[in-house]
Amino acid sequence: MSLRANHQKLMPGQELARGVGRMLRSLGHSPLMEFSPVKGLRVDVVSVGTKGEIWIVECKSSRADFISDRKWQGYLEWCDRYFWAVDTDFPDDLLPGHTGLIRADSYGAEIVRMPAETRLAAARRNKMTRRIARVSSLRLQAVIDPESLSAGEA
Repeated sequence: MSLRANHQKLMPGQELARGVGRMLRSLGHSPLMEFSPVKGLRVDVVSVGTKGEIWIVECKSSRADFISDRKWQGYLEWCDRYFWAVDTDFPDDLLPGHTGLIRADSYGAEIVRMPAETRLAAARRNKMTRRIARVSSLRLQAVIDPESLSAGEA
């Protein structure tokens, strides 16, 4: 049985997320794309490291994409480190200096600037870790048996 997803054309932000996911896996992290820590917020990539650290990465494919993002500061309270992932043509001076910077493309990525760590409180980390595990499990189940889940569950 193959778990490989259908090959479809990715949007520019999704291409960045794919490269970021590959890099995070090479660092021992377990990335999850398009994750909602709470209702009303959706991050491009959340990742859990080997020591339980939680990173959030927002992928921005253009200046307009960045300017229109009004929710990103709400993501800071849900992670230990926050990053932007952009391509080589993105104007870096737009990005806040206290956040991380990842240069990415569809095939890989590298960390250009590591942000300071702001450790999550234990209760919030527990909540996030359980939610990430649940969403990941439901998505895998949906791939294996698409008819087993109700709409919107994963």
